[in-house]
This record gives sequence, C-alpha cells and structure tokens, in this order.
Amino acid sequence: MKILISALEHSANMHLKSLKKELSEDVEFIGIFDNELGNSIIDLRSLAIMGFVDAIKKLRFFFKLNSQMADLAKEADKVLLIDSSGFNLPLAKKIKKRYPDKEIIYYILPQAWAWKPKRIPVLEKTIDHLASILPFEKDYYSKTAPITYVGHPLLDIIKEYKEELNKEVKQIAFMPGSRKGEIKKLMPIFKELLHTLREKNPDIQATIIIPKHFNKEDINKLYGTLSDFKIAHNAHKTLLEADFAFICSGTATLEASLIGIPFVLTYIAKPLDYFIASKLVKLSHIGLSNIMFTQFNDRELHPEFIQEDVRVDNLAEAFNNYDRDKFLRDSKALRAYLKHGSSKTVANIIEDKNED
Repeated sequence: MKILISALEHSANMHLKSLKKELSEDVEFIGIFDNELGNSIIDLRSLAIMGFVDAIKKLRFFFKLNSQMADLAKEADKVLLIDSSGFNLPLAKKIKKRYPDKEIIYYILPQAWAWKPKRIPVLEKTIDHLASILPFEKDYYSKTAPITYVGHPLLDIIKEYKEELNKEVKQIAFMPGSRKGEIKKLMPIFKELLHTLREKNPDIQATIIIPKHFNKEDINKLYGTLSDFKIAHNAHKTLLEADFAFICSGTATLEASLIGIPFVLTYIAKPLDYFIASKLVKLSHIGLSNIMFTQFNDRELHPEFIQEDVRVDNLAEAFNNYDRDKFLRDSKALRAYLKHGSSKTVANIIEDKNED
C-alpha cells in the first residue's frame, strides 16, 4: 500500500514514527515527512516558519508545494494528513476534487473549535476519516461526522512519568522553544530568572534543552553564553529527571504535563501575530493541557504568562508559590482522561482493520 503523507511539523513526524511501527511492512510513504522515514520530496528544514507574518512571506513556495503534492496523490492508495491545517486543508480539497474516491484520513485535526468553527462542515465533507486526539473534540462535530477519538499520540511516546516528586526543587529545566524567534525573546528572561532564583537557593542546578539540529554557530547566536546551564537535547529524559521547568508554549507543555513535572508556560509572539491570534481564537488558555484539563475541572492545570507578562518577577513568584503536589495529582488525572496512545488505532483505520 502506498500512502501520500503530509507531515510538515517536527511534532507531526514524531507521531508519524510511532505510527509507522504499527503499520505493515508493505506500507510505503510518499510525500512530505522526515527523511528518516523514507524519501521525502522536500527537506523539512526549509518549511520552518513562526507565526502569520513568516507564513505570508512563504505563500508562493507553499502554493507550489501544495500543487506538487496534489499531483503526487495520483500514485497513492490513500492520503494521510497530519496537523498543519493551513497547508493540509486546501490540499485535501484539491485532492478530493481531482480524485473523489481517494480516501483521505486527517490525523491531529485542525483546531476548528478554537479558530474557525465554520471549517467543521468543510472537514466533514472533505475528509473520509477524522482521527481526533482530543476527547472533547467530537462534541463540536455533527452526530454523523466520520470522526473517531483515537487516543493521544504522546502516550505512545511517553512511557515513563513521575509517580512522586522530590521534596525540594534542585533541578530546573528551561525550554525556550525550537523556533529562533522564540529563543531570542525568552533566553535573556530565563537567564535573569535563574540568577534571581539562585539568590534564594544557590544550589539550584539548571539545564537548557536545545534542539538536536542546532549547530554550534546557531547555539552561540541564539542562546549566547550558557556557562550557568547544563546543555541537554533529550527533552523527555531531562523533564523526567528535573524537579521544575519553565517552558515555551507548544507541544512541550503537554509533554511536561503528561510526564508530571510542575512547570510554568511562557509565550512571547510577534506583536502582529499575537494581535491576529487574539482576534481569531476565543479561548481562556493557550496551553493545550489547560484547555483539556478545564474540560473536566473548573481550574487550570498550570500557570500561563503571555507577552508582556513574561517577566522575571512574575515567573519567580509563580515558582515560589507553586503547589507541586497538586500539579502531580492533576497530571495523573489528565493522563486518565486521554486514556491511551493513538498509533495502533490510526494504523487500524489506514489498513481497514477492526479495532480491538
């Protein structure tokens, strides 16, 4: 079986790797994905963008790539789209128009419930199988929608998590993100924050988590002097071993929640990007863990600081007043809410197998 894959983001490819382990050996990937999984038609590093402004600059490039993928769909038995709705939804429409009988599966759905509810009817008509990774998502679709809650992909990856916490915080992990703009904005604040926390507790050890693909030149340019930090690349291992974390908004915040490490979310976007997002998104939180947790609780799971509120005094106060034991109990409740991983169920959908 030949499957056209459209997986543009690092997180999408992380989940695609788990999915491939559940698929039969005769399944072949074509399209866009990490080169570790086969012969992608493009190097994923050329797709890295941050926010609305960067996306606009690359519009012509993405239109051309979209057409290339639609042409390639002719060779595929099925189509699997993962996340990246700005690219994948127009692609789905184009493929369905050309090949009405070509089965399209969408895994990690567009967050239409948060951004554009009007997209939901479009998804129902265009996609043959909607593979949802959020338990509450199904409630936003019609009763006849081809949607299934398949579990959450992070539970395929995160096998170890904290059962209990150390009494004192001795190890702090810092994750300023993977995009260059995020890192440049957060690193000066994180460095000053570490200095502030060490004034009260000089024995605190700090680890900075840096993406593996950055070379020495990137690190020097983006992070500056890191003499106060131990450098790590394995995020899950580092978070599991640490006692607390400060994390840029994104998938990493959900990973931290499932691992069970108490943390604070920080997010500084470009002013124009934040203005646009604030007009489009009608949510009380930006962290996915908080969005999910508030579905079955009347409070948030972890603190969030956004834009001008990302200040050293705010972050230090949140750290000093944190109820870490309460967070650990809540993180266990969140894992129970998500139930299980998603790869096996999605593999069954692709291969038309009956689910266990």
